[in-house]
Amino acid sequence: MKSKWFTLLSIMVLFSLLAACGGGGGSTANTGNTGSAGESPGNGAAEAPSGGEGVTTVQFWHSLGGKNGEYMDALIQRFNESHEDIEVVGTFQGSYDETVTKLQQAIASGTGPDVSMLERAYVQMFADAEVLEDLTPYLEQSGISADDFTPGLMGHSYFNDKLVSLPLNRSTPILHVNKTLLDELGLSVPTTWEEMKEVANALVVKEGNEFKRYGVSMPYDTWYPIAMISQAGGTFFNEDNTSIGFGDNGAGEKVFSYLKDLQSTGALYYPPAQDSGNIVNSMFVEGKVGMIFQSTGSIGGLASTVDFDYVTAFLPKDEVHANPTGGANVTLLSSSKNKDAAWEFIRWMEMEEEGGLEFILQSGYLPFTKQMVESAKMQELWAKEPNRKVAYDQLEFAVDTNKDVAWPEIMHEFFSAIEAIMYDSKDIPSTLDTFKKETERILAQ
Repeated sequence: MKSKWFTLLSIMVLFSLLAACGGGGGSTANTGNTGSAGESPGNGAAEAPSGGEGVTTVQFWHSLGGKNGEYMDALIQRFNESHEDIEVVGTFQGSYDETVTKLQQAIASGTGPDVSMLERAYVQMFADAEVLEDLTPYLEQSGISADDFTPGLMGHSYFNDKLVSLPLNRSTPILHVNKTLLDELGLSVPTTWEEMKEVANALVVKEGNEFKRYGVSMPYDTWYPIAMISQAGGTFFNEDNTSIGFGDNGAGEKVFSYLKDLQSTGALYYPPAQDSGNIVNSMFVEGKVGMIFQSTGSIGGLASTVDFDYVTAFLPKDEVHANPTGGANVTLLSSSKNKDAAWEFIRWMEMEEEGGLEFILQSGYLPFTKQMVESAKMQELWAKEPNRKVAYDQLEFAVDTNKDVAWPEIMHEFFSAIEAIMYDSKDIPSTLDTFKKETERILAQ
């Protein structure tokens, strides 16, 4: 297992480079109104200041920059002010992928942190390498049940029946809609693929050979095709994790044929890979596209920027409603020498109102415990900003089907297939068949 861990290290270096190109919420951290991404201070675990006498220092690595980084810094400050015997040192390590790369290197050299944020799809890889602590005994000694957490966000928390992570800054893709445009054209917010096709085409404005307005868009990311594969009745991996689950059943061909059909009429604008998230958001704000698939983490930024009636909705369904989850979990490293203090930080962050709840209210990420959902503060926020409740309600249909230790390597291959189809208009069946064979080869290793 550990040989695969080190093989994947080189792949993660490549993904760190790709992180600068991707824009969706599936594989890169949503850092809010940033500008700080890439300001990584490097591997600082061994150089962090130690606490005073009788004070245990806990190193915590995370991937939140910009406003969300400020909210995380405030959370850490609240913890430190309420715990005289523990000092948490939070270190921003760049994007999710950059954090993974640095974490692998640090663990290998014995300089890893006590606690780390991990993008949820990488949890399996670290758990397989046996570097994550089983949190079950810690929950039990603290009187916490796994049932206390939001069910739709626990999909990546378990590995081989061990609880190896807990949800923290979690998100999900939803549909963001310029309701003003739809109202002007007498259109309703689409709830199905067929309705989305009609609405997206009706929104298109073309002058000569130039499209002045597109119907719908989405960042260059695996997140959105995976959502649509599930909506079409497929799964990313098959039940035995020996192959893909959207080849022979036709779900993959259906998804990409639908997208290419929209793209051919201007109903879909598929952005370039580099900075695609910001491109899509800017076009939406400027009224150059009427609808976008985007992370729930974009709600706050969009709501404060647009000058039109802005609403959110469930992703339109095909055969069923379905959506993956995104964002990151928190983990306790097995190599930590300060496990009790590290767990106290995690427990406080997950369960105490002045911990995670305040962070969720500020950032816009999804509430990850039932206690948070039922809190007066959350209910008041949802009453004031119903767009944010849409994201939570959609968790009813959350399904994560890309769980495997080989996901990082296979994700790279899936990106290649997406590029071949969406950018180069390669034949869909043969492209997916090539991807299927490569996936089977990787999974068989």
